[in-house]
Amino acid sequence: MSEFQSHALVLAQQSTGLPWLNEAKQACADQWQTEKWPTRKTEAWRYTSLQSLESTLWTLPSDAALDALPDELMALDAIRVVFVNGHFSSQFSSELPASLTLFSQASDAEQQAILAKFNQVAKVEKHLFSQLNTAALGEGVFLNLRANQRLEKPVYVVHIHTGSGASDYVGSRLLLSLETSAEAVVIEHFVTLSDASPMFNAVTEVDLGENAKLKHYRISMESEQALHLGSVHAALHANSQLTGFTLATGSRLKRIDYHVRHLGSGADLDLQGIYLPKYNQRVDYHTNVEHCVPHCTTNEVFRGVISDTAKAVFNGRIHIHQDAQKTLAEMSNRNLLTSNRAEINTKPELEIYADDVKCAHGATISQLNDESLFYLVSRGISEAEARVMLSFGFVNELVENIAIDEIKEWLRPRMAKAFGQSDDVVRHLIHDESID
Repeated sequence: MSEFQSHALVLAQQSTGLPWLNEAKQACADQWQTEKWPTRKTEAWRYTSLQSLESTLWTLPSDAALDALPDELMALDAIRVVFVNGHFSSQFSSELPASLTLFSQASDAEQQAILAKFNQVAKVEKHLFSQLNTAALGEGVFLNLRANQRLEKPVYVVHIHTGSGASDYVGSRLLLSLETSAEAVVIEHFVTLSDASPMFNAVTEVDLGENAKLKHYRISMESEQALHLGSVHAALHANSQLTGFTLATGSRLKRIDYHVRHLGSGADLDLQGIYLPKYNQRVDYHTNVEHCVPHCTTNEVFRGVISDTAKAVFNGRIHIHQDAQKTLAEMSNRNLLTSNRAEINTKPELEIYADDVKCAHGATISQLNDESLFYLVSRGISEAEARVMLSFGFVNELVENIAIDEIKEWLRPRMAKAFGQSDDVVRHLIHDESID
């Protein structure tokens, strides 16, 4: 057992809430301490070191008060669920509808409904940090939509760390259950208000019933010193649709996994992602899509802009099982290196055991186009600003695909700032002004 695994058991012991989940929490704590700790020889962690976890004695954070919500939040007409240092903030949250329940406030019937879904989609025995998430869980959110139910407003789940503790461990669990023909939009947003170095361990489980539709957005733009170990686990039943968008800036350690299983014919997955590490930051995306049944579709597109001495990892796997005939699956990963010292390790994988499928995958690594750069500079744009504009254009297509205008408007200036440009470039990007 590694030093971090030993320290993390203390977190599990300190997490005394949710006694009705004790059996699941204890089972994961027991499994956690017997798991082999990943090293650079472990294929799934070959390019990402966990050393930054080992050197810190992590603690569960205390509650903290906020005078006001930070400017970093989106201006959305939404059902807002706000957590500050891992604790629910009723002050800044909306009145929750009957379909949305906090684990700590669940009635006996709601507890039973949660237990019926909890860790059923997320196979924690296969995912090390999902085990820790369960073992040290103190709070969670359960969205349970009945058949044909549709939420009129998006659910906006915000996790804010105030910076009050430099070694805070913040665990979160979002459990989404949509029954037949239910529809919802859910946004997860992770925010840090200082240069402190908390560790987020965030697990999302999605169970989509027949014909259910979910749009899921996951925005991870914390400070450079933050650590983030996140995962999204989804089960798609017949004719269900999952539209996913994820965006991550870099940090000291950031690893985000997507695990999706097609379990019913006609299920559709559209997953798009952007990663923007710079300086000496790290971002690691691993995706795994299992086509278990016939007549399902997957469209997966990830793009990254890697700057300075940053490093990124993309490992995308699509597994077509023997019975998954008539599958249509495509995966694309494109990367732009804006520095000679930036690094990307990309590994798209197709594993096909069916013979009547249409599948494609590809990855590209490129640098800024000199001719395009010269064109912009010759029009009076500085070289630094031109580089930012070309970088933004590389990923802007995915931003434009977002269905909610408020999210797009919120993202544009913040993505532009992630490239480190001047206010003039922000103005060009937001207002789409012409450059003559």
